Amino acid sequence: MVFAVSMYAHAQWEIETSNTTADLRGIHSVGNGVAWASGTNGTVLRSEDGGYVWQSCSIPPGAEHLDFRGVQGFDANTAIVMSSGKGDLSRLYKTTDGCHTWKLVFTNPDADGFWDALVAGGKTLFVLGDPVNGAFVLEESHDAGVTWHRDPLPPSLLKEGAFAASNSSFLVQAEDGVMMFGTGGPKGARLFSSRAPCTAKPIYKDCWYSQAMPMFGAGEPVGIFSIAGNQLESSDKFVAVGGDYSNPDQFGSAAVTTNKDVAHWIASLTPPHGYRSSVGYDEKTKTWITVGPNGTDISTDDGKNWRPLRPNLDLHEPTDADRNWNAISLPFVVGPHGRIGKLNPTALKP
Repeated sequence: MVFAVSMYAHAQWEIETSNTTADLRGIHSVGNGVAWASGTNGTVLRSEDGGYVWQSCSIPPGAEHLDFRGVQGFDANTAIVMSSGKGDLSRLYKTTDGCHTWKLVFTNPDADGFWDALVAGGKTLFVLGDPVNGAFVLEESHDAGVTWHRDPLPPSLLKEGAFAASNSSFLVQAEDGVMMFGTGGPKGARLFSSRAPCTAKPIYKDCWYSQAMPMFGAGEPVGIFSIAGNQLESSDKFVAVGGDYSNPDQFGSAAVTTNKDVAHWIASLTPPHGYRSSVGYDEKTKTWITVGPNGTDISTDDGKNWRPLRPNLDLHEPTDADRNWNAISLPFVVGPHGRIGKLNPTALKP
């Protein structure tokens, strides 16, 4: 393993040394100082001390050219990474010894399939994939990946897909029995959702419903890229972000729902100032944070209005501290060329 000591700058996102040039899109802050990150070329990183040191993990066997878009950590020793790619380039690997060794858990069985997001909790694993034979794919395991079954989902639209930009286009709230994922395509963005008791048994098509999300626009590169709730286990508010990743400077979109039935979404009055690929919630300050290639935005009114979180040049903060981010799992963000940031504790103070 290679050890790197972080070099901190006093900014909203304190820039850390990752010792990699990989494009990072997977990040999961487990808590108690433990965090996992993942990216291109089979890259997996681990920190046990709140990001002060990031350790380069061994590359899973046969994964040297895989793109690990998602990672889910359980503790300092155990994690699962998901690669995204066509067919068998979508895979799950698991480590139980602090990423010294890895075991291949599951490989996409669909030659034309493509995995977008991984959600894991205990022995339960969910993998969301792009449509195969006219419907999105949801793979589910309740024994830590030993056996899998596929849950039927409603039909997809022409060229509709989910996005693997940040491993957060798919959300599972186990306590609420809420599952949802966002899509995009030429006919516009949609949000699919399912609620208990459907999640207490194999999920059937009539347990899911979809709704159009016109506030996000239409087009193959346009749609919902990330969904988050305002609490770890049980949420009464959800925020979705996205936009057009081919035109990141175009005003982004966000939507908020204020009831647990997730049926009534409202467009933000003041949206983020560009395409956003990931969103998270800081419980301590009651602040939503969303990131993308051209900046960071925050909302303190549950997604109704957003404002930029910009570097303070008077304090000689890096001019790009707010931008070039792909994914967020507070207090961390990750981006291209091995970019990792950690939220400055003072950044969200009024």
